[in-house]
Amino acid sequence: MTTTDHQPLGSPFSASTTAEDIVTGLDLSGKTAVVTGGYSGLGLETTRALTAAGARVIVPARRPDVARAALNDVTNCEVVPMDLADIDSVRSASAYITGRLGRLDLLMAVAGVMATPERRVGPGWEGQLAANHFGHFTLVCELYPLLAAADGARVVVNSSAGHTLTGIRWHDPHFRTGYDKWLAYGQAKTANALFAVHLDTLGQGDGVRAFALHPGKIITGLQREMAVQEQIDRGWVDEHGNVIGDGFKSPSQGAATGLWAATSPLLDGRGGLYLEDCDVTHVSASGTPMDDGGVRAYAIDPDEAARLWDLSLAATGATPIPR
Repeated sequence: MTTTDHQPLGSPFSASTTAEDIVTGLDLSGKTAVVTGGYSGLGLETTRALTAAGARVIVPARRPDVARAALNDVTNCEVVPMDLADIDSVRSASAYITGRLGRLDLLMAVAGVMATPERRVGPGWEGQLAANHFGHFTLVCELYPLLAAADGARVVVNSSAGHTLTGIRWHDPHFRTGYDKWLAYGQAKTANALFAVHLDTLGQGDGVRAFALHPGKIITGLQREMAVQEQIDRGWVDEHGNVIGDGFKSPSQGAATGLWAATSPLLDGRGGLYLEDCDVTHVSASGTPMDDGGVRAYAIDPDEAARLWDLSLAATGATPIPR
């Protein structure tokens, strides 16, 4: 993957496209998807759109009772208990899903946390890297045989413009020497992008292609651990919590790029790409504002991606994907 591959493809969709727009006329009958976080925010919109198009959707959920209530009116959908920050929980959910399916057509890594207080999980891992990256990494590795069996599966990983805050902090990925919640978030989102790059390298021989994306700016449950005053100070909301910032999308619009990544024929034969606004995005120069769009070169660098893959494999003990 080179930076020259990152050019828009002329998609008929845009920043204002909704989830419903993407799936209109699509028939996903016979397809099965796993959608993490598929019961709130962008994930819920994704689940609703996929099932409306005929797909069967499995939703791994840290709060299964909440998930079942949110999805009560959604047919052809099953909730499976899973906590992304607990690798044993991810393995358990993966084993259950493997026992239920013969193939998996789509895996959409939508769940995530943002700008959380310092939190240590597992063997002392930084919590945002663990939940946003290590959990999804393990899930995909454990479910990989199902993806390979689909002969054309896609893995779609939600990154963020927040990746522009930092690359991987190889000297201190777990913030042993001082925690910064925004740098931790940025590193985790860079990890999401790099994960898709190397997964695509490993998987394309089996027809498994991977994409990462920035869904846009959306106020969802992702901000739940941020004080309202901090959101006000950033110009996102007013004192009543109403969205006032420029450029914000609705949850349905925010889900559209992931659904486009999962279903667009424009992406046939492609992979390892970073998307936004329902198209491949450009590579952004270092120092350009986050809101100007694009992906930093370090977040799609194949050497960085391979290095992160090896680090993640060693950390999680996930089942290796054959090279």
